[in-house]
Amino acid sequence: MLELIVGTYGVLCWLLFKKFRLIPVTTYTVCTAILIGAVSLLLLYVMLSIFHPVAHDGRLYAPVVQVVPQVRGTVIEVPVEANKPLRKGDVLFKIDPQPYQIEVDRLRASLAAKNSKFAQLAEQLAAAEAATRQARANLLVSESTYDRQLREEAERARSEVAQVKERLELAQAQLARSKETFARGAGSQQEFDRTEANYQALQQEFSKAQTDERLAAERLKSGSASLEATRQALAQAEAAERKVRTEFNAQIDGQNPEVRETMALLDKARWDLDQTVVRAPTDGYVPQKLLRPGMMAVPFPLKPLMAYVVEERPALVATFAQKVISDIKPGMHGEVTFKLYPGRTFPVTVRRVLTAIPEGELDATGQIIAATPATEHGHVPVVFDYDEDVAGLNLPVGAQGSVAIYTDRVHALSILRKIVLRIKSWENYVF
Repeated sequence: MLELIVGTYGVLCWLLFKKFRLIPVTTYTVCTAILIGAVSLLLLYVMLSIFHPVAHDGRLYAPVVQVVPQVRGTVIEVPVEANKPLRKGDVLFKIDPQPYQIEVDRLRASLAAKNSKFAQLAEQLAAAEAATRQARANLLVSESTYDRQLREEAERARSEVAQVKERLELAQAQLARSKETFARGAGSQQEFDRTEANYQALQQEFSKAQTDERLAAERLKSGSASLEATRQALAQAEAAERKVRTEFNAQIDGQNPEVRETMALLDKARWDLDQTVVRAPTDGYVPQKLLRPGMMAVPFPLKPLMAYVVEERPALVATFAQKVISDIKPGMHGEVTFKLYPGRTFPVTVRRVLTAIPEGELDATGQIIAATPATEHGHVPVVFDYDEDVAGLNLPVGAQGSVAIYTDRVHALSILRKIVLRIKSWENYVF
């Protein structure tokens, strides 16, 4: 384009100075013509760069999934083909499953053995509960036989104590009256002695009744030897039941911790076995098939075995100098040309200007942060929307293009930018 403008201006000067001789050829006029051409060319370049910028690093970007296996093993099959459309869940490659199948079989056998322990605990608990119920029934029978007799004896002893106490209180009152009568000389010594002897006899009888009552209460409390043996048998049965129940209640959801652990290991082993078949994470395709049977697959994220391109419309991104970013707004129109299609231009629209660039990133390191070098331009990426005419070209991911944006300022110069862009597109036929 520079050559075209210079050539056009040169032809114009030739016509004015040489052909039609409208301007005399002098040192002043020649220098003035050269200066006017240089200044005009510089102004055009500056105004086009600012108001209608162009970027020649536009590319189509698509998300790529780095396929990393979850398990380690030897690759035995790679059924995919490069650039062939795949659906989500299609097999990408397979890893030798034999080691993982062996581990699944081992854990299944171990789980079956440990599950039998839970069944045995259930049987032992049922037997302990039955023994406790039988011991409790025996105790009820013993209590109904012996406690009835002991209760009757205790009741008779309490009744005897009450009766003797009443007679003792009466004898004490009589002794008091007899002592008062004998002191006044109205009673005989023989009557007083008889009253006193009766009182002392009742005291002894009352003491004996209290002792009998206490012994009856103790026998009622402790029971007979047979009843005590029945109670001990019940206590032993309850202790045995508590022991078995404690072991049984230690289970989690009906399974003891060992069974739970084995089940978890079995689930992990089955998951590992399922991961020996690596499948497509979504719709897309494999751009290159470099994996071959016999290669070792390792779950190491820094060394993926396959790249998988996600099936979605690639994003058109181009970078622009920071001096023009302030004039670029979403919705502005532009045009793009691709080297794969010389001489053709396609309309695009600004979707958004990215708000972060790598030059502004700060990472936490053990080194002092250095300032951005003056030679670093720090171009800002801009994302564009394009129509179906571009989507129908089936351009490869990474295809390069030149993208021009037509801002709202000095709109007349957009015509010149369009001419320049088309000339650059035609140059792709040659270069």
